[in-house]
Amino acid sequence: MNLVSGYLLGLDIGSSSVKASLVSIATGQTVASCQSPADEMQMIAIQPGWAEQDPNLWWDNVVKSTKACLQKSGVKPEAVLAIGVAYQMHGLVIVDRELTPLRHSIIWCDSRAVHIGEKAFSDLEKHYCLRHFLNSPGNFTASKLNWVKINEPKTYEKIFKAMLPGDFIAMKMTGEITTTETGLSEGIFWDFEEKSVSKKLLGYYGIHSSLLAKAVPVFSKQGELSKTAASELGLASGTPIAYRAGDQPNNAFSLSVLNPGEAAATAGTSGVVYSITDKNVFDTESRVNSFIHVNNEENATRNGVLLCVNGTGIQNSWLRKNISNGVPRDYEEMNKTASKAPIGSKGVTVLPFGNGAERILGNKEIQSSIHGLDFNTHDQSHIFRAAQEGIVFAMRYGFDILAEMGLKTDVIKAGNANMFLSPIFREAFVNTLGARLELYDTDGAKGAALGAGVGAGIYSSYKEAFKGLKLIGCEEPKDNKAELYSSAYSRWKKILTDTLQKENGKE
Repeated sequence: MNLVSGYLLGLDIGSSSVKASLVSIATGQTVASCQSPADEMQMIAIQPGWAEQDPNLWWDNVVKSTKACLQKSGVKPEAVLAIGVAYQMHGLVIVDRELTPLRHSIIWCDSRAVHIGEKAFSDLEKHYCLRHFLNSPGNFTASKLNWVKINEPKTYEKIFKAMLPGDFIAMKMTGEITTTETGLSEGIFWDFEEKSVSKKLLGYYGIHSSLLAKAVPVFSKQGELSKTAASELGLASGTPIAYRAGDQPNNAFSLSVLNPGEAAATAGTSGVVYSITDKNVFDTESRVNSFIHVNNEENATRNGVLLCVNGTGIQNSWLRKNISNGVPRDYEEMNKTASKAPIGSKGVTVLPFGNGAERILGNKEIQSSIHGLDFNTHDQSHIFRAAQEGIVFAMRYGFDILAEMGLKTDVIKAGNANMFLSPIFREAFVNTLGARLELYDTDGAKGAALGAGVGAGIYSSYKEAFKGLKLIGCEEPKDNKAELYSSAYSRWKKILTDTLQKENGKE
């Protein structure tokens, strides 16, 4: 097929920043990428365990990053033929009839609704929830909406629509409010047996179905850029928004992870392994979570099972800013410092759980902690290395849960970004999880752009969309190192187990 000339715009709405990428339709290669803000967006934490952001701040950064991409590349507005949106999952945005946010978004790592979801898990019965939702209602969007209903009733009464972060950005572009079945599943609004929005969950929470948006296909012309939005972005009005997905399903898509047995990983603010299955599977304790994958079809089930460690890049960022001799380091310098310490960090152990309730720990908040620190023996190198090892060990803890579900994989794909840029992190990852790591020249914004190409009908297949995907590196486990990491992981797991037992004793 002879592809048309032109470009695709991909947006990745993270909790740290918004990234925009322009991708050539003909080559599948990125011609420009820009991020806004240059540093990191602030999370608002009014109380411990809370995390909010202003949705309008996301839009402001969408505008800035898009304009910067156009300026950097010299691409004309009319040459951008479709737009795709990836976004931070599980957040809640509520708007009134004027499409104005009624409050800050309660984002993915906010823990305030944990007890609401756990009560629903008990009241609706565990077996029912797992069979129908594949998850506990937990700390997901539906539970967050119920928290607003209980705690902010006057705000709740004004709600016209409740949506996910990506739905809000699509609304700002088109003036229309829609969502996807994938999005409904990530909010735990979806009944996998009935293949529809769960009337039972909505009834239990007292949420009227009219508050939810109409679902459109992930790959489809979901709306067109309004004149107002086009003027703000510097793009042509009428440009179709043709793809929308949460950041982890989108990351898997960007790596062409679409089939049962394949797995993708990320290590940005949070750390994730996302494994594809053709079955409606669940963890009996809901410590990892199943959602509809982007390429799910009526007669070809595709679900993604997600293990998530909240405290990943955010922990590394905290160390960069606060353990720095008064001058913030860059990550490359931190990695060099960490490399001076041996595997196992001479007994220093870090539990990286300081960013809200952790699903792999049964929604417990045990906070981050450092163990085994000797003031006469250890220095920054041991702390920096132990922090990276601790993140990997937490991911291994969740990886074992996937294995119990029959989802163990020997190959994991990742974009060459964030913590995967660290040689120590990569080494610890492959030798602790016992899987080959394949690194590709892609990221979430590029994936969203390619998704838009599929959704707009510019690409005739997934295969055609990924013709430009390049493997740029591969790392394999090594027996001599795997043994050392296994020993360090055993020590880490014992400390975690002891910590959890103490927490259980407090309840």
